[in-house]
Amino acid sequence: MAHVINEKCLGEVYAACVDVCPVDCIHPGDYKGEKFMIIDPEVCIDCGVCLPECPIGAIVGSVDEDAAYAKINAELTPSFKGNAKVTPRPPNDPPHKPTNKLVK
Repeated sequence: MAHVINEKCLGEVYAACVDVCPVDCIHPGDYKGEKFMIIDPEVCIDCGVCLPECPIGAIVGSVDEDAAYAKINAELTPSFKGNAKVTPRPPNDPPHKPTNKLVK
């Protein structure tokens, strides 16, 4: 089962997860008019190195933890895969949305 990036990432995109992913399965794009990241479920090897990298906890360990966003990640993958990489934000940069909190 692949990891999943959920709604917490919408409009945030810290992107530290991209730098640690050994199989290049995390891609940026636009969703609902905001920046977002997805994990390609066909490429993700469930290594888990991305999980602790997200300072707001926007990555969950399996599709069972967020089935709705697992579907969104899979649906957006074809359109996000060719997008240019994004520059990661500093992990201590405050979240843009007040509903998100730094977890580290």
